[in-house]
Amino acid sequence: MAHYLVFLGSVRDSTPPAPARLGLRVARACVQLLEADGATVELIDPLDVELGGVFKPHFAYASSRVPEALDALADKIAAADGYVMVSPEYNHSMSPALAHLLNHFGSSLYAFKPSAIVTYSAGQWGGARAAVNLRTFLAELGCLPVSAMIHVPRAQDVLAEDGSFPEDAEHWAGYFGRTLGQLGWWAEAAANHRDVRDPTHVSPAFQRAPAQRNAPGPR
Repeated sequence: MAHYLVFLGSVRDSTPPAPARLGLRVARACVQLLEADGATVELIDPLDVELGGVFKPHFAYASSRVPEALDALADKIAAADGYVMVSPEYNHSMSPALAHLLNHFGSSLYAFKPSAIVTYSAGQWGGARAAVNLRTFLAELGCLPVSAMIHVPRAQDVLAEDGSFPEDAEHWAGYFGRTLGQLGWWAEAAANHRDVRDPTHVSPAFQRAPAQRNAPGPR
């Protein structure tokens, strides 16, 4: 049984736009559809995670001083089989709230697992332009996004507050299912192969300094 984290990429809890917390509807729909397919799922809402006022990533703390909330989320990221990233669009790019949350953790926690991109909007484009930026961002984290994506225009009309589809439920479930089905296939394949061969032995994580990324210099 696969286990997923669904990251909600918004901290806005006011209007406009209306209704408030529109992305929470989209995230709840993803949770429900994954659970209906037999997975276990946890919704990660950035409003529930105490990140502190000044940006400092999890790996930059001394081990004895890591904030409890960051440590707990790091463990959850490491234990998950895959991720669903739910984002609105800001200036043709991904949500800054989602980037801020994900950037608190090193790529070694996300790596060798799949992810799915889900964007939404109150207007007609469904946040699709955010997905272009999000795809490269997730690739750098190592949780490669599956090819199919979900874009939800006018999400306030498509989804009820509880994440259900008031109209055309079968159509929308099928649309979401194409992407979530790919996520499930890759998550299962990756989990099975991790049991056969440790990916960190094939591609060790950079641990000491950014210079580890550099190609060998001339002798």
